[in-house]
Amino acid sequence: MKIVKIGMPVLMILISAAFLIGSFMLPKANLGNPNGPLYFPMGLSIFMLILSIIYLFKELKTINEVNENIQALLNSKAMKLIGVSIVLGVVYSLIFEIVGFLISTIVFLGLLLFYLNGRKKWIINIVVAVGFSFITWYGFSQLLGVSLP
Repeated sequence: MKIVKIGMPVLMILISAAFLIGSFMLPKANLGNPNGPLYFPMGLSIFMLILSIIYLFKELKTINEVNENIQALLNSKAMKLIGVSIVLGVVYSLIFEIVGFLISTIVFLGLLLFYLNGRKKWIINIVVAVGFSFITWYGFSQLLGVSLP
């Protein structure tokens, strides 16, 4: 339980620090203030870093208290859903370049919908997976002229 309470603020501190370091690597502007493109990402990173540190201290004060919301999340089906979604997302990204946008999106959405809705709603699952994939493909490739893999 303690690792869950401390893990998120530490992760956000690491992410905001990485963004702050990355903002220093942005190219300088050719016109006007050369550091102009750096101000917004640096400011946002610093703001996120400060809020993350405040969040860490807040969680450290209540480290021994039991948070019912976190406990309910860990004991619910939500963690299994998150895990299945991550695995399906990784598989989707691996097969995307091989089989292309249309087939990989139909497979990804189909599997995710079958996991969420079950086999009883198989018609709805298939219609949504195929329909969304074709509408998205048509919108990008035909209407916007963007070629999808």
